[in-house]
Amino acid sequence: MFLTRLLLRNAFRHRLRTALTIVGLVVAIGAFGLLRTLVDAWYAGVEASSSTRLVTRHAVSLTFALPLSYAQRMKAVPGVTAVSWANWFGGIYIDERNFFPQFAVEPDTYLRLYPEYLLSDEERLAFLKDRQGAVVGRKLAQKYGWKLGDTVPIKGTIYPGTWSFTIRGIYDGAQTRTDENQMLFHYALINESIKKRFPGRGDNTGAFIVGIDQPANAAVVSQAIDAEFRNSLAETLTETEAAFQLSFVSMSDALLAAIEAVSLIVVVIIMVVMANTMAMTARERLSEYATLKALGFGPGFVARLLLGESLLIAALGGGLAIALTFPMVAGIGQGLSSFLPVFEVSGTTVALQALAALVVGLVAAAWPTWRMARIDIVDGLRHVA
Repeated sequence: MFLTRLLLRNAFRHRLRTALTIVGLVVAIGAFGLLRTLVDAWYAGVEASSSTRLVTRHAVSLTFALPLSYAQRMKAVPGVTAVSWANWFGGIYIDERNFFPQFAVEPDTYLRLYPEYLLSDEERLAFLKDRQGAVVGRKLAQKYGWKLGDTVPIKGTIYPGTWSFTIRGIYDGAQTRTDENQMLFHYALINESIKKRFPGRGDNTGAFIVGIDQPANAAVVSQAIDAEFRNSLAETLTETEAAFQLSFVSMSDALLAAIEAVSLIVVVIIMVVMANTMAMTARERLSEYATLKALGFGPGFVARLLLGESLLIAALGGGLAIALTFPMVAGIGQGLSSFLPVFEVSGTTVALQALAALVVGLVAAAWPTWRMARIDIVDGLRHVA
C-alpha cells in the first residue's frame, strides 16, 4: 500500500508532463487498436466462412458465367449434400453512394445452406412465395429505415432496368461476424426477364454454393466437381468458402501489410517518447534515489519505484485507450458499414492493446531503471536536480 501511494505521488509530481504522456499513449494505443480492427474487418468474411460450404466458379474468372444445368451434375458427386447458386446483381439504390451487396439467389436451397441467416418461419415462407420478395440483413434495414412490406427500387447496372422488390424478411446473424448488410432476392425473377430480353444470357449464374457432408472431404469433393466439367466449354474452379473469400482479401495484401506496419510504428514512436520521459524523471530524482540507498533501501526498491511508475503511466494510458477504442470503432463503423459490414473490436485486439501498453511501460523504463539501481551513493548525493 505504501509503495502504491508513493508511485501515485511520483507519477503525478509533474502533472503536465504525465498528462501529456498519457494523452500520447491514448492516441498511440487507440490508433493501434483502430488499425488492428480495420485489418480484422478485412478478414471478417474469411473467418465467418463455413467449413462445409464450397464455392464453384468459372475456371477463368468470376466474371464468366456457368450454366445452371451444372447443378444437377454437381448433386451427383459423392459427398455433396446440397447445391444452390447466387448471382451478383450490382444495382443502385437511389444514389451510387448507397452501396451494399445484392445477390439473386435460389431462395430455398440458399437459405438452407446459410443457417446463420436467422429468419422467422413466417418471413421465410413469405419470401419463398413472393417472386418479387427480398430478404435483407438487420443492419441494412436499420440503415435505410426499411420494414416488412416496404418496396425497394433498385436500378440495375449489370441487369438493365429498375427492379422493385418487396421486403418479406429481415434476418439476424447467428454470430457477430455474420454479414447483416446484404440483400437477397429471387434469381428466377431476374432470369425470366433476362431470357426475354437477352436470350443468350439466361440460365447462367456467377457461382454455385455447394454443401458437403464433412469438412475433411472438401479437397476430394472439389477435385471431383472440377473433374466432372474438365474439357467442357465452361471449366470450373471449386474451393472452400474461406479460400474463395481469401482470394478477394489477397488483392489488398500490400495495403494490409502497410496498415499493420503503421500500427507497429505508432507503438514504437510512443515507446521512444515514453522512454525519454522516464529518462528525464530518473535524472531529476538522482539525488533522491541516492538518498534512499544511503538510508538502507536496496537497488531492487529503487528499481521498483522507477519501473512501477512507468508501468502505472502505461496502464492509465492503455486503459483509457482501450475504453475509447469501442466508441471510436462504433462511430467509424457506421460510415463504413457498406464496405466493411463487420467492424468491431475483437478480444484479440484488446489483448494486443494491453500487451502494447505493457511493452511500452517495460521498455521505456528498462535503461533508466538499470542505471538508477546501480547509481553510486556519493555521486548521486552530489547531483543537484
